[in-house]
Amino acid sequence: MTPDIFSLKSFHNVKVPLFVLAGPDVIEDSVRPGQTLAFAKRLKEIFGRLGIPFAFKASFDKANRTSVDGFRGPGLEQAADLFRQIRQEVGVPILSDVHRFEEIPLAAEVLDILQIPAFLSRQTDFVAEVARTGKIVNWKKGQFIAPKDVGHAVNKMTAAGNQRILLTERGYTFGYNNLVVDMRAFPIMSQFGYPVVIDATHSIQLPSGGGGKSAGERQYVGTMARAAIAAGAHGVFMETHEQPDIALCDGPNMIPMDEVEALGRQLKEIHRIVREGT
Repeated sequence: MTPDIFSLKSFHNVKVPLFVLAGPDVIEDSVRPGQTLAFAKRLKEIFGRLGIPFAFKASFDKANRTSVDGFRGPGLEQAADLFRQIRQEVGVPILSDVHRFEEIPLAAEVLDILQIPAFLSRQTDFVAEVARTGKIVNWKKGQFIAPKDVGHAVNKMTAAGNQRILLTERGYTFGYNNLVVDMRAFPIMSQFGYPVVIDATHSIQLPSGGGGKSAGERQYVGTMARAAIAAGAHGVFMETHEQPDIALCDGPNMIPMDEVEALGRQLKEIHRIVREGT
């Protein structure tokens, strides 16, 4: 029987099922009270029907905004109680990104998966400190790191005593305001022995392409996710919102929540064909 990935003590060289990390880009409850909890409940129902292991993602702080005026979220102190509530009422693993050393202890207390943002992916001390928590680490590959060089980051995390590692591809800088994903990255990164994830929403982002904010091409999220699973990715990271056009951050990259189930069904079938060869 294939194990539940989120309960494993080590992810190294373990066969894992297709899994999904999904949720809104940022917590918007200061403007839309109750929204984040409602999203978590709805996504659990969707992935429960599909039989796909799922962790809920929501950022408490968007620390790398293009503009100083960009919406950032409530911060960790205010978000901590919400994360505890989601854990209790929804019963799913929770993922959020950390940006500063002082956030790590509380984040490790209220989260199941700590995400290292792409822009911090080479910061040795920070990567090691996150890994030392023993929590699952979702390490996002920087837009400036080649797939074959991911092993250096893996070594930093395993040297800190952590083998609960996810490696996420989110595109490589291709000129100004554009990203590309090299599908060779998935078999190359898989050689390090840890599950590889496609960030299907940020990889279709157009960084700083919206005049002081990032633009995006959400119509290609499904294309990117399907192609990556076919190329050997083990999991999918996707941001979603019931009304992406009114989202406070990264709306152009998020897919409508009513499209998630159909995409998830396609991904599960592609994963089955690729892994079983039938």
